[in-house]
Amino acid sequence: MIETLSIAIVVFIFGAMIGSFLNVVIYRIPKGESIVFPASKCQSCQTPLKWYHNIPIFSWLFLGGKCAFCKAPIAKQYPMVEFITGIIFVALYFKLGLVWYLPFMAASFAALFALVMIDFKYMAVPDNVNFAALVFALIQPDFLTALMYAAIAAGGLYAIGLLSSLLARKPAMGGADVIVAGTMGALLGFPNFFMALFLSALLAMIPALINRKTGVPFVPFLALATFIVYLYDSEASKLLEMIIYG
Repeated sequence: MIETLSIAIVVFIFGAMIGSFLNVVIYRIPKGESIVFPASKCQSCQTPLKWYHNIPIFSWLFLGGKCAFCKAPIAKQYPMVEFITGIIFVALYFKLGLVWYLPFMAASFAALFALVMIDFKYMAVPDNVNFAALVFALIQPDFLTALMYAAIAAGGLYAIGLLSSLLARKPAMGGADVIVAGTMGALLGFPNFFMALFLSALLAMIPALINRKTGVPFVPFLALATFIVYLYDSEASKLLEMIIYG
């Protein structure tokens, strides 16, 4: 128990560090900026940050949520993303254990989380982050099966979107949704892929009704549903069987 808890703490710290990197991805990728150079700086006074200003979660708390130089407020999004990413990594650790493909599954869900944050803010999904989530999702013990599921899920959704576009005489689905579907297929397989689609529609229903005029981004609900079904895959399968067979 103590050993498991110790590993979980290490996994959380590593996840929070990845979350710090995700903050860079979320801020820079939509602007077309490099995620490597230049070094992090205050968005208000443009002063380059010291390494100890970038310690996940703790730096924000230690600085009181303000820049060390100009005292401008630092968005709460930064520690939030770091904390949630740490939780995601710990949840996957408890689900999978210390298996060789744990880092790749964690990286896939981290990329999906970055997509969630970007889609909420910009109502757009960058292809490079989207493809990264898909590639990481494929790196698992049964690569060929994961690839087959990804191809079927993406191809099926593309065909549905194409048919819908022909019937509606306007684009009904973006390419980003097709790539996300491929990632879902690789991570979940079948029939849990369909369970995640159903759950995502339920999760999006109320926000969509509230924001009928502006609309809501759908990728965040797909990502959340995928994470839930991935963690509770056996329960999802049993529930689907109950729905189908009674």
